[in-house]
Amino acid sequence: MAVLTFSCQTIAAGAQLAGSAGLIDQNAANAITNSSQAISKAMEDITPEQEYYIGRAVAANILATYKIWDGNPAITAYANKICNAIVINSPRPDIYNGYHVMLLDSDEINAFATSGGHIYITRGLIASAKSEDALAGVIAHEIAHIQLKHGLKAIKTSRITQALAVTGTSAVGVAAGYDVNELTDVFNESVGQIVTTMVNNGYSQTQEFEADTTALGLLAATGYNPSGLIDMLNGLKTAEQGKSGGFVKTHPTPAARITNAQKSLSKYKVSDTGSSRQARFTGMQF
Repeated sequence: MAVLTFSCQTIAAGAQLAGSAGLIDQNAANAITNSSQAISKAMEDITPEQEYYIGRAVAANILATYKIWDGNPAITAYANKICNAIVINSPRPDIYNGYHVMLLDSDEINAFATSGGHIYITRGLIASAKSEDALAGVIAHEIAHIQLKHGLKAIKTSRITQALAVTGTSAVGVAAGYDVNELTDVFNESVGQIVTTMVNNGYSQTQEFEADTTALGLLAATGYNPSGLIDMLNGLKTAEQGKSGGFVKTHPTPAARITNAQKSLSKYKVSDTGSSRQARFTGMQF
């Protein structure tokens, strides 16, 4: 990445020298410089603070569609305790503003996670859990998306794609009187829309499988039975028959996810202590 950034800077400097020497048209030199700067900017690392604010913008878009459910604050606190236990035992326990679980007032079976650490779980999904380990499986899956930076990878890909588009349209833009910097600004302003689209449409199947596999490790490290995720997916397979929204829209089929997760399940040897947690789970009265 550093090499590419350096190369872009070299190309930009070379273009300006060529323009000054009259070897190429100055407008063309400026177009090349702007294109190189666009690519260089696209490759910049997103800081933890930027990661948070991007995630917060996505979270705001989610809350434009769903309302927060505060009918039982104890359940929200319970979900956050599970989340905290998982992240403390994870490779990335600290992010800019921490991890926060909120419940959405919807019967739909769905969950979302933003790069800012916002984890949203619908009432429909939390009600379908049959044990704390199963609920922890859902939360671990969303934490995995955050820690694997799936959202940010999508943003970076889009930024690079847009930068290349700017590169391709530079000469046309100059000829038509458009400022390439304006094109880049339009792209930067659309980052939030790109992230929102990604969340609404769901991650790729590869990323969903990766999040499930990572979740198994997170559960085991916390002392939960990794098979809790399998239990949750089995429940979703039954609950979502004949439905088209929610997890059906944004995730691979539960059957496909179970097949994938089971490939890694045998790696984790964890004592089944779920019965010790069942009383407090049942007491939540979902």
